[in-house]
Amino acid sequence: MLKKKKVSLALSFLLVVGLGCLIAGSFEAKKNYGIKPSKLTTVNFRDNFWQKRIENDLKVTIPHVFRQEEETGRVKNFELASPQGQGNFCSNYPFDDSDVYKAIEAASYSLMLHPDPELDKYLDQLIAKIAAAQEKDGYIYTARAIKDKGGEIPFKDWVASKRWENEESSHELYNLGHLYEAAVAHYQATGKKNLLKIALKSADLILKDFGPGKLMVPPGHQEIEIGLVKLYCLTGAKKYLDQAKFFLDQRGNSQGHKLYGFYSQDHLPVTQQTEAVGHAVRAAYMYSAMTDVAALTGDEAYVQALRKLWEDVVFRKMYLTGGIGSTGAWEGFGPAYNLPNGSAYCETCASIANAFWNYRMYLLEGDAKYLDVFERIIYNGVLSGISLSGDRFFYANPLASFGQHERTPWFGCACCPPNIARFLPQMGQYVYATSGDRLFVNLYGASSSQVEVNGLRVKLEQETRYPWEGDIKLTVNPEKEGRLILMLRIPGWALGQPVPGDLYSYAEKTGAKPVVKINHQEIELKLEKGFLPIARKWKPGDTVEISLPMEPHQVLANEKVKDDNGLVAVERGPIVYCAEWADNQGRVSHLLLPPGALLRAEYRPDLLGGLVTLEAEGKA
Repeated sequence: MLKKKKVSLALSFLLVVGLGCLIAGSFEAKKNYGIKPSKLTTVNFRDNFWQKRIENDLKVTIPHVFRQEEETGRVKNFELASPQGQGNFCSNYPFDDSDVYKAIEAASYSLMLHPDPELDKYLDQLIAKIAAAQEKDGYIYTARAIKDKGGEIPFKDWVASKRWENEESSHELYNLGHLYEAAVAHYQATGKKNLLKIALKSADLILKDFGPGKLMVPPGHQEIEIGLVKLYCLTGAKKYLDQAKFFLDQRGNSQGHKLYGFYSQDHLPVTQQTEAVGHAVRAAYMYSAMTDVAALTGDEAYVQALRKLWEDVVFRKMYLTGGIGSTGAWEGFGPAYNLPNGSAYCETCASIANAFWNYRMYLLEGDAKYLDVFERIIYNGVLSGISLSGDRFFYANPLASFGQHERTPWFGCACCPPNIARFLPQMGQYVYATSGDRLFVNLYGASSSQVEVNGLRVKLEQETRYPWEGDIKLTVNPEKEGRLILMLRIPGWALGQPVPGDLYSYAEKTGAKPVVKINHQEIELKLEKGFLPIARKWKPGDTVEISLPMEPHQVLANEKVKDDNGLVAVERGPIVYCAEWADNQGRVSHLLLPPGALLRAEYRPDLLGGLVTLEAEGKA
């Protein structure tokens, strides 16, 4: 079993990962995203925010997740599914295989950032158990294997007598999507093919069993589509991309199957869907896959549908935190503007899936509005799901509580902890991106990086206390003088708009404006899709100074959000604040903040690892 151990974030350049077909060792796809994200290992955070959280993920969260998966029988299920195994299914759900795959994916990213022989060995042992559970033709699903050998399994009606017979509920294909993602990440991290061989054997079985003239059934829970795209990107085998698109195009097609309905986004063909409905995680995974397929095939009908779906989510169905899924009844979307606070579901997995989707939309369209949503999600919708200690989690993230909502070490349905574990070590690939001679600065955080722009290697240093402060000094050090266009993202919140659209707005007009200086000389802010383009011949030591206004704001929801009538939220920079019981003597349900109340910001290095608190005169 893995032990907690002290690690450093030493960079490894053996193999690296990116989104879409932008991964090391892959072929160059004929069609692709217009913008290329930086490599996972490009950025070395050296701040007290992301560095601390990534280190904690490596030292605490990933070992904790593996321990829980062993103690709850998720790993044991693979042993029982092998030809030699005998016994009852150990955990709670037939989709628990996916938790193990996500943990392997998380550990693989960890190995990219910090080579660890002990972790590498542990993964090999775990993968051997997975290999033993795989049937000769490539099929792998521990619940069915255990059931077929006479063992008891939970939710028996989910697992039909034949393979793929109840895909609406079985999660057979869902599990495999996470297997494929894990396999690609593990190969990139280690160069080993032990898990990749399992994934490819499984994927070839999928191609054999599903398709025109064969099974015409889409997955009940989307995810395999993302995994198939990643296999395509790694291998260049277009059959995997075609299969991903086939599954997407089968949704809403009653000729091949009895439609599952809105819960699984199987009520209409994906190109005809304009409203986000049903289970939020399923939806956002599907939208992520659609974005991948749109980028890699040039399917304009997909693009048009995605734009409409994005507007429906962001303009009408997203919480201020970037969380999605207003109802626990189906863990998903309710009607437009139905955004209750105390009963908000906002599953952590849904926030992560929403982040994946928004970043892909940015790569596809080059518009910073998607990054505005992405940034809001990661700071408020994702990080709320994990404690600073790294071993306590939220499944649901309501925006109001009466003290009954606390983080816990694990869940019976434990999809969220390994999802967070795999998200955090990927942060480095989101900071920068390139397209031709354009270098995009997407996110801010103290860090050192090296990127290549149109053949020119450039070192970048960010000095900042972001997100607590809005001053950023970016030092640009090309290997030699060279021309490039630096694309600086100016966050929407710094321009007076919390999120795109009119779902939320500041109660007062913002006063200060962003200021940008090149080598101490202020320049005019002429933005293109939320970016400030700076085209010049750069030389080593050139500096860019960015000053973003950080005054606190009261935020109002659109009057159509009935649950927020008469209420305000408070935010500063990219952070949405919470009135905590401990800080307000338990009197938080009836706090009154007078109009125009002065909000005072104070940095507290002694509090929760260092943060900015807000105080105001009000009534309770």
